[in-house]
Amino acid sequence: MKILITGCNGQVGHCLVDQLTDKADVLALNKNKLDITDQAAVASVVSQFMPDYIINAAAYTAVDKAEEDMDLSFAINRDGAKYLADAANSCDAVMLHISTDYVFDGEGHEPYKENDIVAPQSVYGQSKLAGELAVAEACHQHLILRTAWVFGEHGNNFVKTMLRLGEGRDALRIVGDQFGGPTYAGDIASALIKMVEYIEQKKSPEWGIYHFSGTPYVSWYEFAENIFQKAQSYSVLEKTPSLSSISTSEYPTPAKRPANSCLDCGKIEKQFGIEPSDWQASLDNIKSYK
Repeated sequence: MKILITGCNGQVGHCLVDQLTDKADVLALNKNKLDITDQAAVASVVSQFMPDYIINAAAYTAVDKAEEDMDLSFAINRDGAKYLADAANSCDAVMLHISTDYVFDGEGHEPYKENDIVAPQSVYGQSKLAGELAVAEACHQHLILRTAWVFGEHGNNFVKTMLRLGEGRDALRIVGDQFGGPTYAGDIASALIKMVEYIEQKKSPEWGIYHFSGTPYVSWYEFAENIFQKAQSYSVLEKTPSLSSISTSEYPTPAKRPANSCLDCGKIEKQFGIEPSDWQASLDNIKSYK
């Protein structure tokens, strides 16, 4: 089994490499080794390696910066994804692609299902939706995994930000009216690998989009509460700051965030037997997030 991983230095990519080391012949590439916006380079690498699976963990994820950096955001999240999917299709490989809750407007009141109407409210969300459409059009054998609120030991994320701010501040104001499912990067990697293993068992999945995120759903404020409770119980911080809940309007950002980022994960559990990420258990490893 040969697997090509792009974005191998990112939160999920790093975990994929760690978890696949003894399971497959892996070609793990970062942006310095492969610029996925270079179609010729993508085609060359894929034709030489001839992977059975391509897992695209590369993305432009600077949500606010994307509002001004639209061209690069679309080049990576749409065009790069398309070039990888084209290459996968050309060698009969399966394309696995990571997407986001930002494809929804976040105004619904229930967890979003895969077939719910998409209406991204930011350049980042628009570019990721364009990537989904490009992958689906370019490669029949595709699995798109939408996820949300990713955190882990590698890269930048909310947990690391809270720990850093918690060291130097006595009080923090955290948004309390945006809700979602924090998702451990290692669990996203595990989910992608389980999808690959399912196919390796000569089973034919329903190609298309799947949702995978953590439960229980919480606000950013509640997530921060959990982070600091764990940090205190594991003596990661000498003292924890006092927290106050604020509204989205009190913390304006260049890109609009979905108020509801909750994803319904019933489809992936039914098809692949993959359960939602237990983000609270993942925080038990909080010493590794600093």
